[in-house]
Amino acid sequence: MRAYTPFALTAVLAAFALAACSPPAEAPERPGPAPGPAPVLAGVDLTQPLRALGTEPFWAVEMTGSELVYSGVDRPEQRAPQGQPTMQGTMAVWEATTGAGNALKVTLTATDCSDGMSDRIYPLTAMVETGGELLMGCAAAVSAIESAGESGRVVGGPAQPTG
Repeated sequence: MRAYTPFALTAVLAAFALAACSPPAEAPERPGPAPGPAPVLAGVDLTQPLRALGTEPFWAVEMTGSELVYSGVDRPEQRAPQGQPTMQGTMAVWEATTGAGNALKVTLTATDCSDGMSDRIYPLTAMVETGGELLMGCAAAVSAIESAGESGRVVGGPAQPTG
């Protein structure tokens, strides 16, 4: 049998003590699910700011990415969290409750739309339901609306396939 010196024995015991006190090795983090592609409808990226608008009566819903902001002539502005749309074929639907407790539902459909007052053609048809009212209008990316002329197609960037 081999004899150990007190120094060697102390070193071995110290190594065991340190190993026992060390935190366990962390398992490598598993990556979360890869984000899916951005929802697109009629070539419009639905993650960018959008505007739905209508006439008779004049109304609008600004979709900022975090909020739905409903406004209109002689109508109080109402705000609701935007959330993610439910995609249903060629439609995207957002449902929320405003700070005033009113239901607000915005449905965008991938069909060309004319607002009836200008010569613009929008890539999306909009339907807004709030306070017992059903409002019909058009929609597009805010950047496309702001850069469009008084007539023609309201598009932002190169045309993309519908769907």
